[in-house]
Amino acid sequence: MSSIRNKRLSEFIKQEVSKIILYELKDPRISFVTVTQVEITSDLKNAKVYISVLGDDIARKKTLQAVEHAKGFIQAKVGSQLQIRYTPVLTFCLDESIQKSLHISKLIDDAMKDSDKTIKGEMEE
Repeated sequence: MSSIRNKRLSEFIKQEVSKIILYELKDPRISFVTVTQVEITSDLKNAKVYISVLGDDIARKKTLQAVEHAKGFIQAKVGSQLQIRYTPVLTFCLDESIQKSLHISKLIDDAMKDSDKTIKGEMEE
């Protein structure tokens, strides 16, 4: 398959899944979900949907469980919008990249504060 078609299809699935989660799922466990990326296999049979959830670990796990529970509904809705022979089987995964980048940013900020304190302490002596 062409890489351009694969990219277009993954972007389409990303948009559709986002709309379905936002407007059509009424599960109270789902909160502050963002679909960050969709990876489709070259044979278009499987798609990995990465979601980012704002909140603590418990909220992330509950939201992932709720989305997994609604996977059949989401897949059927996406399949009705796609113009291809087979609907890819959706697999949902938590995208930890935002959490990791926030953690790294916090570590850098802490290191900068410590270095500022050290420099100020040396200047006072």
